[in-house]
Amino acid sequence: MYNLPQRLSAEFIGTFALVFFGAGAICADQFLHGAGGPNLFLIAAVQGLTFAVMYSALAHISGGHFNPAITIGFWVTKRSSTVEVALYWIAQLAGAILAALLLKAVLPEDAWRAATLGTPELVRDFPRLSAMILEAIATFFLVMVFFATTIDEASIARPLAGFAVGLTAMLGVAAIYPFTGAALNPARAFGPALAATHWANAGVFWIGPLAGGFLAGLLYDSLYLKKP
Repeated sequence: MYNLPQRLSAEFIGTFALVFFGAGAICADQFLHGAGGPNLFLIAAVQGLTFAVMYSALAHISGGHFNPAITIGFWVTKRSSTVEVALYWIAQLAGAILAALLLKAVLPEDAWRAATLGTPELVRDFPRLSAMILEAIATFFLVMVFFATTIDEASIARPLAGFAVGLTAMLGVAAIYPFTGAALNPARAFGPALAATHWANAGVFWIGPLAGGFLAGLLYDSLYLKKP
């Protein structure tokens, strides 16, 4: 068993990696291709693979959440206390902020500024409600697969949990990135938004993912983990 500071440091490192590689890939793609349109496969693959790798490396320490939407699923199913959830969120947000600030400090300004440092953003005239629904649905499946492959002892996919969740993240990003920027993770949105001081539609990336994670944890626990 690992103590609380060790678990929090693992959450910090894992979330740092998600933002550093995820937002960094968006900035790099913008720098290379400019207005030619994003490389959707690259952006989705980087975010999914980063989660898969970091989960595989650190899940035995902290559980490998790296996402407040996953952590809230643990809270609603009483697998984590309110205090523990708050500390996990602080560690996740701190990792996201530091990663974004580091990218801002070291990347060429024209690379990060044109991409608003990888901050998720709604396509022009896209309704906020629609964006929240897309974020909630994509995060719902992310958290559902997380519960199915990491919590459910009957799952045959437990040895591949990191890659199963990573692939789900990749699918979610591929499906909704052109419309919302595909946060699926409030920390992933918050860190770059803070560093770039770009707060447009920030609430979408808290309400949608947290609602999806809350519902996924509650439903999976109620439907499949409660003993009759």
